[in-house]
Amino acid sequence: MDSSTFIAHCLSFDEVIELPHFEKTSFRINKKIFATLNIQKRQATFKLSEIDQSVFCDFDPNRICPASGAWGKQGWTIFDLTALTDEMLIDALTLSYCNVAPKKLSEKYKY
Repeated sequence: MDSSTFIAHCLSFDEVIELPHFEKTSFRINKKIFATLNIQKRQATFKLSEIDQSVFCDFDPNRICPASGAWGKQGWTIFDLTALTDEMLIDALTLSYCNVAPKKLSEKYKY
């Protein structure tokens, strides 16, 4: 997935805004970050539940891993955009949005 496609997917969710976050771009709902994009490293970071993080990381630990330190323990998970399918990235993005968005908004996207 390229950066412009990733950004378009992030912004397709209800009430999402795009803002800078240090050297990355963040995607937020109600001022809370649910995903970041590091264009230079071609990586995206998502806020997942502990179970979802474990499932994704077990699938491909060389391309999907918890963020370092406490961030990873809180569910922040780094994905390599160059090596994963669009479907997998969209699934992770949807889960991340639903973890952070208010229930009223997230219900629309739950499987």
